[in-house]
Amino acid sequence: MSLRFKFWMVTIAALMAVVVTVSLGRWQLSRADQKEAYQALTESQARLSPLDAKALLAEPDQLSLVHRNIVLRGRWLVGHTVYLDNRQMNDKVGQFVLTPFQIEGTASVVLVQRGWVARNFLDRMQVTPISTPGGVVELKGRIAPPPSKLYELGHAEKTVLRQNIDLTSFSAEINLPLLSVSVQQSGAASDGLLREWHQVASGVEKHYGYAFQWFALSALISILYVWFQIVRRFKQPRQV
Repeated sequence: MSLRFKFWMVTIAALMAVVVTVSLGRWQLSRADQKEAYQALTESQARLSPLDAKALLAEPDQLSLVHRNIVLRGRWLVGHTVYLDNRQMNDKVGQFVLTPFQIEGTASVVLVQRGWVARNFLDRMQVTPISTPGGVVELKGRIAPPPSKLYELGHAEKTVLRQNIDLTSFSAEINLPLLSVSVQQSGAASDGLLREWHQVASGVEKHYGYAFQWFALSALISILYVWFQIVRRFKQPRQV
């Protein structure tokens, strides 16, 4: 293999490595920008005055109200409470507790993400009983998309403890008219539940850190290429 051929092979490999690392760095920056923009939207929505049941039910596109604060009155439908397994809060794995909430004076029902509870480590399939007030109560929270879905193997079982939940399927399962959004209950820990919900923009520094690493690697590849393939290649040997 000639030196000229080796030179061009190394050049092409170095160029491809620089292109890939720069692209990955730019992608990490774009992810950080997306999170910051989404957080800005979240904060602007949260600053608006809280909605009530009338405003929520009158909106044809309820997903457009995501992140708005809301105050509702109604009753907990405790018999349809479910637990979503493998959910994290404060870096601890446990379960999200979800209970349908029937809005006072209507047939409409919204699924409420009530909070997080620790897993029973002695019996993973055993759920922790949650205290639920009866009668008409006031609920304060934030309009949110349905809970995110996690990867699961096999067919999803319709039990109290499950991995994911789909609002359309769950609505048919319990034969109740669920809204297309859910509500994340706000406030201090109560009823045995923690409510320190994840903030979308948290961890944005991680993306900046990854971007710096990719750009630094790109710079290192460029410096090594210039030194070994250009400077040393054409550097005149010293005269003895």
